[in-house]
Amino acid sequence: MKIRSITYFMNVGWPLNEAKIQTAGLFLKQARAIFEEAGYEVQTTRLASFPFASILGPDSIGLAPRMAQKLSALMQAAGIDYAALGPALPEVPESYEMIPDAIGASKNIFFCGEMGTAEKGISLAAVKACAQVIVRNAELTPDGFANLRFSAIANVPAGGPFFPGAYHDSADGTTFSLAIECADLAVTAFENAKTIDEGRKALMAELETHGRKLATAAEPLKYQFSIKFGGIDFSLAPFPKEAQSLGAAMERIGVPKVGLHGSLAAAAILTESIDRADFPRAGFCGFMAPVLEDSTLSKRAAEGTLTVRDLLMYSAVCGTGLDTIPLPGDVTVDQIAALLLDISALSLRLNKPLTARLMPVPGKKAGDATDFNFDYFANSKVLALESEGLGKLLGSDEVFSLHPKK
Repeated sequence: MKIRSITYFMNVGWPLNEAKIQTAGLFLKQARAIFEEAGYEVQTTRLASFPFASILGPDSIGLAPRMAQKLSALMQAAGIDYAALGPALPEVPESYEMIPDAIGASKNIFFCGEMGTAEKGISLAAVKACAQVIVRNAELTPDGFANLRFSAIANVPAGGPFFPGAYHDSADGTTFSLAIECADLAVTAFENAKTIDEGRKALMAELETHGRKLATAAEPLKYQFSIKFGGIDFSLAPFPKEAQSLGAAMERIGVPKVGLHGSLAAAAILTESIDRADFPRAGFCGFMAPVLEDSTLSKRAAEGTLTVRDLLMYSAVCGTGLDTIPLPGDVTVDQIAALLLDISALSLRLNKPLTARLMPVPGKKAGDATDFNFDYFANSKVLALESEGLGKLLGSDEVFSLHPKK
């Protein structure tokens, strides 16, 4: 188990508040030292802002690329690895258009785009705008890698530490939370378990033990920096090795191959174990299935056993949505929008946060091998997207509500 990220939440302001960004850097440096002293490897430190669309507003939204570029330089000077400028918002429609340019103008800056919330409903125009961002991002580099820094989000609250969907909900004040890479805990818990309940209890015990230890280590930081501790996101995030593979954990439970029937039950068991565990919570605390970040999932996708529809279905019982999904390079805005709409509808109907980080690969078609050169990726094959776009009522730009199932 590792700490994927210590994430610091603040309003970066505009013009950027350099003093507060430096303070964030000092906090993250101290926090890294404290958690490492407690025995945890810290992979990254991150900053997540109040939404750039709210900071800039409609009149200044064209400054978003400059904002991202300058923040990239300031965070490098402050020793911060990554930053997220939060979501584009339906109330500032031009904010979506700015994201590809802002990503192209910066390094290590992430964005997301809001599609819908329980309070606002689903904006079909925002769904299409997110699809347009994905298609434009895919053109920024020959391999389509820029989409790693963007996700479309639905019903995602502030304070979650995992990128790209991380953002702050206050123009004032600061907080921090922890994103944990811990799929290995699930693999170990079910490796030698004689019953489902035995494996579940083993996983719960590990989460609670680490939760207490992490919360204790966080305690002095709250007082030293007058900052709120937002909690821990135990989303079983994987790393592309079998011992740290969420797909491997599912197969330890008894699924012959992830993607075959029984996979949904395994996903539900894993996420329900997290639900039962007692620890201070932040973010998703669910089943994170990034195809390109998980050695088993990438293998099953390459074999054709695991499909986009399967992953969407698993999101109904657990999950964070669709993550690092390689798609054909010629996929259209309309085809992507149809998939994003399903994510949004699922999110609101089940009253749960879901995201979609989709990666069209230029020049590739379904079945072609991916060839990303990235330490956190396990290459797979491009997945087919069974979509023809939307028409009639679903093809409009209206906003509609969906009440959660009772």
